[in-house]
This record gives sequence, C-alpha cells and structure tokens, in this order.
Amino acid sequence: MRKIVFTEAPVISVLYKDEYIVVIDKPSGLLVHRSEIDRHETLFAIQLTRDTIGQHVYPIHRLDRPTSGVLVFALSSDIARLLSEQMQNHVISKKYQAIVRGHCPEHATIDYPLKEILDKKSDKLKDKLAEPQSAITTLTRLDIAEMPFASGRYDTSRYSLVELSPITGRKHQLRRHMAHLRHPMIGDTTHGDGKQNKSASINLNLHRLALVAKSISFDHPVSHQPLTITANLDTSLKNVYQKLGWQKWYF
Repeated sequence: MRKIVFTEAPVISVLYKDEYIVVIDKPSGLLVHRSEIDRHETLFAIQLTRDTIGQHVYPIHRLDRPTSGVLVFALSSDIARLLSEQMQNHVISKKYQAIVRGHCPEHATIDYPLKEILDKKSDKLKDKLAEPQSAITTLTRLDIAEMPFASGRYDTSRYSLVELSPITGRKHQLRRHMAHLRHPMIGDTTHGDGKQNKSASINLNLHRLALVAKSISFDHPVSHQPLTITANLDTSLKNVYQKLGWQKWYF
C-alpha cells in the first residue's frame, strides 16, 4: 500500500461541536499530533482542527495515521481531564469497521495479551523485557464476500466486514488481534499479508488501511447526556464496499 501524501491540507469535517468538545472525521494518512517517527511531517489533526474552528483543542485519544474516523478533542483542559477519566474507566465505547482476509467467525472475544510496541527513539528508556499487557477486543462479523480473483493460493478471494470494539487500548491492538486470528486487515503493511494487500490494491483499488473508527459513545462531560457520534466512510472505502456488495454498511 502506498503512503498517503497530502499535496495540500485536507479539509477537516466537523461531526459535532459545542462549547466544550469538538469531534472530527480524521482522514486516513493524517497524523493526530507531531511525532518523532515523522519529524518532517507538517500537517496534524490537532493543528488543522484548531485552524478550522479557531480554538485551541486538547486531544482525548488517538488514531493511528492510516486509520480514518471519529476523533474527539476537548476545548479546555478541565473538559479534557473529565473525558480522560471516562477513557481510563473504560466507559467510552468505540466501534470500528475493518475489512479482513477470509470469512472470520460471526462473533468472538479476542483476549490476547500484547507486548508494548516501543519506538527506537522516543521509547528508548522503557523496559524492552516487560511482560505483555492485557488486551481485549470484541468482534462481530457484519458481512462477507467472495471475489473472482486470486490473492494467494486460491482462485478466489474471501473477505469479511467486521465491527471491532476495543475494551483495552494497546498500540495497534485491533490490527494485531486480527493478525493473531489469521484474519489480517487488508491494507495493513505492518501486521498484514503482503499478497492480500497487493491483490486488493490491483483488484479493489484499495490503497489504504481498511480500518475506520466508525462511532464513539460517551456521556457528555457537562450535561451528562449520552452522545453517539458516527463518522462517514471516505470515497475510497465506499468504492470498495460497493465492489464487495456492502453498500448497506455505508452509514
């Protein structure tokens, strides 16, 4: 999969905003914030959201660079603290959609500890021999497809559309858990299958990680009313869903 390169700043789509929080639909390929790994990058979701709404924003959680979808920011440090407490207490619910290889189980709870992924630069002082950390993901299969082209040793290619909900929040948790199940995400160049990725690029015109943070649910930090915010699929994923006969899952 080729790396997404922005020739100009992407337009930030605001899904929800009030005087306390703002929720955006992060494009695939956009970093949430500055990183030692990509020191030469100049575009970040924090900066672009701030410029879009004209206010300083405080990140509550993160999405990997290739993942698109719902991203929440607080508009003050006090609100950031309240939302961070909800995150730490596991009362914020997140649902993702992913396209994976093969026809996976209809339902599963993946309880598979993961070792922390350490960056050579920013994490050089951390314990490389630390024990794996608890990691739990629930899976629901939404749909399946079988396409008349090869992506490995078989003449056809099978895919599943899955809904994933992380109970814990480890780095690359969803991608690593699906690889553990032998149903890697399509477009995952780190934990996925190169042959599957190449076939999807050629036959489905998919050139990104097939993972989207579809929705997030939490209690508003001030009104305490339940909120659920849902992201759209970008055009590239909509086209893939259409080819696989999954149009009903656009929204």
